[in-house]
Amino acid sequence: MQKELTCEQVGAIITFYIEGKLSDTLQKAVKHHLEICPECKAKFNELQSMLKRLHKNQSASNIDDEAQKNFKKKQYAEFRANLSAYVDNELDDKENMRIKKITISNPLARKDLEEMYAFKKLLHNSFDKTRSDIRYDFSKNVVHQMHSAPADFTSSFKKLIIAYIIMLSIIVAAALYLWVLYF
Repeated sequence: MQKELTCEQVGAIITFYIEGKLSDTLQKAVKHHLEICPECKAKFNELQSMLKRLHKNQSASNIDDEAQKNFKKKQYAEFRANLSAYVDNELDDKENMRIKKITISNPLARKDLEEMYAFKKLLHNSFDKTRSDIRYDFSKNVVHQMHSAPADFTSSFKKLIIAYIIMLSIIVAAALYLWVLYF
C-alpha cells in the first residue's frame, strides 16, 4: 500500500478488521498500523478481549451452574433488554431502580454493566480523539464560500442580453436583405 493508515482511519474500521471483512490490502495495512502504533494496539487488544468475554458469557457451556441459573432468570432477561437504555439514561426512575437492584443482586448483570460502561468509554474516547483531530471541515467551508461570494447575476444577465441583441440583429439584417432583394 502506498500510504499508511492514520489512527482515525484504523479506529473507524477496526471492527471490520476483527471480523475479517476487509480486503486483503486493507487487512494488511491495518495489521501493519497495529504493529507500529501502541495506542491503537492497546485499543484493539481491549476491544478484542471484551468481545471474547462477551462470547464466553453467551456460551452456556462456559458458564458455571450458578451463573447459568442467574442467566435464565426472568430478572436477568429484563436487565439485558434494558441495559442499553439504562446506560443512556433513557429509563424512568422506577425502571432505573429495578435495574440497579438487579445489578446489585446479580454478579453476571454487574459484570455486563461494567463491560457496557467500559465499551461506552472506549467509544467516547475514540470519538473525542477523532473530533479533536479534524483539521478541516469541508461543509463549513462550502457554506462560508456561498455566503461570502457575491451572487454575480448581472454578468449572466448581460451575456443573455448581448446574445439576444445579436440574434435580433441577424434576423433584422436577413429581413432587410430579403426585402431589398424582392422589392
